[in-house]
Amino acid sequence: MSVRDMVEKDYYAALGVPKDASATDIKKAYRGLARELHPDKNPGDAKAEARFKEVSEAYDVLSDEGRRREYDEARALFAAGGRPGGGFGGPGRAGGYGGFGAPGTGYGSGPNLNLDDLLGGANGGLGGIFDNLFQRSSPGRGPRRGADIEAEVTIPFEKSLTGLEASVRLPGAATCTTCTGSGARPGTTPRTCPTCRGLGVVSRSQGGFALSEPCRDCLGKGTLIDHPCPDCRGTGRREREQRIRIPAGVSDGQRLRVRGRGIPGERGGPGGDLEVTVHVLRHPVFEREGSNLAITLPVTITEAALGASIRVPTLDGAPLTMKVPAGTSSGRRLRARGRGVPTAGGGNGDLIVTLEVTVPKPSDLSPRARTALLEFAQAHPEDPRAPLMERMEAGG
Repeated sequence: MSVRDMVEKDYYAALGVPKDASATDIKKAYRGLARELHPDKNPGDAKAEARFKEVSEAYDVLSDEGRRREYDEARALFAAGGRPGGGFGGPGRAGGYGGFGAPGTGYGSGPNLNLDDLLGGANGGLGGIFDNLFQRSSPGRGPRRGADIEAEVTIPFEKSLTGLEASVRLPGAATCTTCTGSGARPGTTPRTCPTCRGLGVVSRSQGGFALSEPCRDCLGKGTLIDHPCPDCRGTGRREREQRIRIPAGVSDGQRLRVRGRGIPGERGGPGGDLEVTVHVLRHPVFEREGSNLAITLPVTITEAALGASIRVPTLDGAPLTMKVPAGTSSGRRLRARGRGVPTAGGGNGDLIVTLEVTVPKPSDLSPRARTALLEFAQAHPEDPRAPLMERMEAGG
């Protein structure tokens, strides 16, 4: 995170949270935006991709306590220094940071203060001040653990039962290995922007003030690329991917944590963790009931009344035959042991088969079948509602 990023980028606005937002609120806002803007859900949408990267960059900074403190201090210093007539140490105050805006003291005099003055100038400008400040304010100079990363992956239903290795697209980006981050095609180099002379910002006068804004020609980068890198298209950054192992039996919405695969640590510190939310696609036939698989299987009136042996489909294709007891009603459940979802203990859940008695449509009945049903009704007169009516009369 450069000093210019600290000054120009409003990470709180990017996430849509107030400056005093808690770590929980920041994480919640990031999750919602990342889910909405993820490239998998917005294929080919350049605006969504750019916004996704902006949100990821903001979260990388604000989710880390030390980096967030540095960012807040940098923004506060700039806000204080940008007030005409004021100063970091107060007008005319000796020492401190030089009293920006106080004539004859520190960096610049009068109200003509702009971003270039702050970031450059004598003694390294505000950039040097920030560097010294953050070296003093950072908690220790020893190893620091990297930040955690959140990502999502979608897998087929069948693979959730067997497990697989999957590529996970990570938020943010890594340096393009083809152009080593320059954004230019190998063998070429970016050139300095002639409009801003490499500063990335241009100044304009408005009243008694000199205002700075990002250069419109180079979009604040300070350089122009005549021959963009074919792999990163001139950005110097490429989307990162991580291969992870998804265990058998993972369920929809389950979160997997991979230790040390997040943002690398600083000064030899350990890397953060990668937390992946797994989305499992629905299957057209089977459903999950915990560690069990469930299927609804139709049977005919004859099979339900007289009993039958029926074939049951399975995900692995292995043949399975189950016996339907005579006199079966709709909704009866049969169980095939060990034909369900792999469990953490090494076993498997069961396959639950719910039987559904089908009634033929009148248009599907042949004359012979219709005659047979009428004969059956005469041979077996039955009123299935009689017990219900008797209970009603007894209760009345």
